[in-house]
Formats: sequence, C-alpha cells, structure tokens
Amino acid sequence: MLNIDQLSQKAAQLSLSERMHLIAKSVENDIVFTTSFGIEDQAITHAIHTCGTKNIKLATLDTGRLFPQTYTVWAETEAKYGIKITSFNPNGTATEGFIAQNGINGFYNSIEARKACCTIRKVVPLARALAGAKAWVTGLRGGQSDARLKVQFAEFDTSRNLVKFNPLFDWTRQMVVDFTTTNNVSINTLHAIGFVSIGCAPCTRAISEGEPERAGRWWWEDEAAKECGLHVNSEGKLVPMMKTQSHAEVFE
Repeated sequence: MLNIDQLSQKAAQLSLSERMHLIAKSVENDIVFTTSFGIEDQAITHAIHTCGTKNIKLATLDTGRLFPQTYTVWAETEAKYGIKITSFNPNGTATEGFIAQNGINGFYNSIEARKACCTIRKVVPLARALAGAKAWVTGLRGGQSDARLKVQFAEFDTSRNLVKFNPLFDWTRQMVVDFTTTNNVSINTLHAIGFVSIGCAPCTRAISEGEPERAGRWWWEDEAAKECGLHVNSEGKLVPMMKTQSHAEVFE
C-alpha cells in the first residue's frame, strides 16, 4: 500500500538523494521528472543521476521561447550525466493560430491571452509528457510563493490521477544554492544576475532585493495570477491534493 501521508513524514528526515531513492522504491516505474533547468530542477537531476536510481525518466517542455542560457544548461546537463532529456514541444498549428490571432507577443494583452499561450506551450505538452505516468516529480518548494506554502513531499494529483512528488518541498532557496555549489552542479547563468525563477524569455525578468521569488514571472499581472497552469486548476488555484491514498486507489 502507498500511503502518501506516511511518505511525507518519512521524507522529512531524509537527504535529497535518499528522497529520490524513496520515490523510486515507492512507485517502481512510470515516474516522470519534468525539468525546466532552473536551480531546483538541476539539483534534482544531479541527485537522480548520482544516487543510482534508474526508473525516473527526465522530460522538459521546450516552449520555443526559452532563454539561450536555458538551452546552454540543457546541453551541459546532458553532456555531464551522459543522458538525453526528452523534449515535448507545442503543437505547431496551435502556436501559429495563437500568433495569427494575438500577435507574436499577444500574451501581454490580457491574462486570458497569456494563459492561452501557456496552455499551448506548456500545459498541453505536459499532458503528453505525463501520459501513462504513475508519478510526477517536480521542483516545487513551499518557499517559492504564498500559494505553494502547503506543498508536501508526496501528494495525489486529483486532476491527473497520479502521485506528485516534490522532493524539495521543505528546502529554502539557500539550501538549493548550497547543494548545487557543493556538488558542482551546472546552473543557469541568469541566476547570478537576479533571475530567480526562469521561464520563457518574454515573460521573465530579474527581481530586486526583497521581492518574492516569483515576482519576475509575468510581472505585469496581479500577484495572484502568477501560475502558468501546470500546477493549478482552471480557476488558477493549486490543484486539489489528497494526502492519503492506497496503492490500488492511486494506480487503478
């Protein structure tokens, strides 16, 4: 039986590498880790490929609007660990239709347009990346925003019918920085100049001292709207999670 609440309690006492082992042991197969090559995801990638886990697949969402520096760290990561990270890209027809209707940077025009762009470039490709998966590993941390404060190590994603693991749920940003520094992990050079949370180039800016970590994402919008749709429902709220599920209930 897979008890989500017990997993979270156990993980609180473990190192990152031990947490990755726990994930791999708990689900055994069909585990997908989606990386955006930010510092949190780079820490997780390092842990996956240095602790001996073999059953966690790596995927990324290439929106077509990423920073050049993101593609650089992507290539560096594949070379360092001798891996290939599967890319999921937006549908060409859908992208062309959005641009034809809204313009190349039409996502600035309204929250609805921005969310439509995120849906085409991220949410739909994510659905393909997670097709058939029993578990999804993410780089979410509770300290990233007020909306993420209650993130747990293990949760049941009711919208996708899978277990969602957040191995850095209780880490501070400084803990992530210390881990990547100590382990000589390649990170995006934009982090050094104030880009804390990095997404698509037109929708990301550096933040100033004292600003929330995700203040640089969609900075022209109200703070409450700052999610792309990967972790929220149609109302913009974090997807409802259930803490306790049996193995049969999760994977039926």
